[in-house]
Parts: sequence; C-alpha cells; structure tokens
Amino acid sequence: MSLSFDVHPHPSPASAEERAAVLAAPGFGQHFTDHMAVATWTAGGGWGDAKLVPYGAEAFNPASAVFHYAQEIFEGLKAYRHADGSVWLFRPEANAQRMIDSAERLALPPLPVEDFVASIEALVRQDAAWVPAHGGEDSLYIRPFTVAHEDFLGVRAARTVRYCCIASPSGPYFERGAEPVDFWVSRQYTRAAPGGTGAAKCGGNYAASLAGQEEAYAHGCPQVLFLDAAEFRYVEEFGGMNCFLVTKDGRLHTPALTGTILPGVTRRSILELAREHGLEPVEERIEVDDMLARVRSGEIAEAFACGTAAVVAPVRAFKDADQEYVVGDGTSGPVTVGIRSALLDIQYGRVADTHGWMHKVC
Repeated sequence: MSLSFDVHPHPSPASAEERAAVLAAPGFGQHFTDHMAVATWTAGGGWGDAKLVPYGAEAFNPASAVFHYAQEIFEGLKAYRHADGSVWLFRPEANAQRMIDSAERLALPPLPVEDFVASIEALVRQDAAWVPAHGGEDSLYIRPFTVAHEDFLGVRAARTVRYCCIASPSGPYFERGAEPVDFWVSRQYTRAAPGGTGAAKCGGNYAASLAGQEEAYAHGCPQVLFLDAAEFRYVEEFGGMNCFLVTKDGRLHTPALTGTILPGVTRRSILELAREHGLEPVEERIEVDDMLARVRSGEIAEAFACGTAAVVAPVRAFKDADQEYVVGDGTSGPVTVGIRSALLDIQYGRVADTHGWMHKVC
C-alpha cells in the first residue's frame, strides 16, 4: 500500500518578510523551508509513519548505526517555477529509481517510486511559497535521504531506517555561474573502486572525494578530475559531477558507466538531447593522457561537467603537475552553451517538453 504523507503544519513558519529576504539571495544549500517529509522503515513492519512535519532537528542516539558504518544514501533534484506560477519537477521518477539502486547497494530498504515522488509532492505543495520566482536560475533544491536509524554497534544492515526529504531555495551552484572553471587532474586520490559504491549516491563517495578536492584547491583549481582506482589511467568523474568532451568532428564523449561512476540524471538527459544538437553521443573509456593530448592539439574543442546542482559547468582548462591544458580558447563553447540552454529551457518551461520529462506539482 502506498504511503500517505499527512500534513502537520509548522506552528510558526517563516514570515513573508523572512522568506522574501532568503529568496532575494538564497546562495546554495544555506536555507531551508518550513517543512520536511519523513517516514520510518522497520524490518518487521516495512515503511510507515509517513508525514509532513515542521523542519527541525532529528533525534539520533550516539550509537545510531549511520554514525559508525555510514549506511546512508541520498538524492538531489529541483523544483522549478514556470512563468504562469506553476511548479514542476524534472524527471523525479529517474531519481526515485536511482535511489532504489543505491539502496540495494547499501543494503537499505528501497522506497518505492510512487512513495518517493509522493513525499516530494507533499513537501513542495506545502512549501510552494519557497520556490523562487520565474526568471534567472534560482530553484528549490530537494534533498531526499535514507539513513540507518538503529542504535547498535555491530557490522550488519540496520533493522530500523529513517527517510527524510528536505528542501532549500537555491541559486547557482557555482558562485561564478556558468563561467568556465579549471579542473585539477588528481593522480593521487580516487573517488571509487571496482566492486565498491561508485554507482550509488551515498555520502561515503563524497567523503572520499574531499581530499582530492582539497588538492585541487591547493593548485588553484575549483574542481577536481578523478581517474580510475585500478590504474590511474581512465577519466571517471569531475568531483561530484559527470564528464563530457566535445570533439571537432561533432562527437560528444563521456566515460562509460563501469560501476564506479554515478549514473547522473543530467548525464542521461544530455545523451538523449545530443542528436537534437547534431552530436553523436559516445560512451567509452577515456584515457586521460590521450584526452590531454587531444585537448592540446585542439581536437577536443570543449569540455564540461554536469549534474543536478551545477546543471552544466564549462571547463576552461585541465591542470596537472606538468602543465596547463586549455580547452579550445578557454571560453564557453557553442555546444556547451547550447546544451545548457536546452536543459534550462525545458526545466523552466520556456520551450515545449517533447520528452515528457517535466512533472507538474502545483
């Protein structure tokens, strides 16, 4: 039976003035709406106790399994305000299925697609006033997550699990917006290994990426490019984002999903849009030294990172201990700009959604 998220209204929600002040300059992931969706799973009873409650601290015992064994997963998607005031989600069923896949890898109970979507709909409808106005690139970032919630010290799958969904009005992920950024090629740290959790969206993968990110900062780069863990030979991910390369012959290359790369919803959407932009999508293993040589020769004309938070982020240059490899002329190329615009136009309702990707909430 599907879950019903009964609403328990916040007794003292943010005032219209407080909300307006946040929406005027939301930043990214810094402010949160008045409510959150929650549900609990037990080994004996399955999913239940679903409701929409005031946003606030959750009670966790210091012995809670999530603190000790990192058994948790999460998702990220956005709600967009269209010109007529309506609010829409982008491919929420795809996020729901990926969360099911992540749950199976982390030995957590999967939340059915319909319950995942219902929790988000309930939250967005209740807190619709927090969805930024149409225009620009502001949106309501939505973070569903599932964590082990059993108090014990012992390495096994938890028998009590907590699901929660929170929302945050947000502006562009990168402070410089769509300006091209530099990526440090890390030959010391990796994000995920074969047989591990690289294809799951779990906090451990992001924790593993932080040392590489710090390495990038130390070399003056805002982002990092991770290579494979076995040979440090193949391109995998840009920090927490997927990687794309555009060649002069009209091909759009991206690393093949080998089990160590997160299957991004934005990545999948770009591959589906590619042919509409005259591009041939190519999923393959990409050798980093070959890639850098092709950047140097000009054969690779553009490169960009993509993900829900950043949408599409152009690459100005790759850097490693040897030298800097500027992509094209170091500016946002026409393919990158075109794909980014095509995605945003669909998400914000500026063009017809011929793919059936948008999901109306209210």
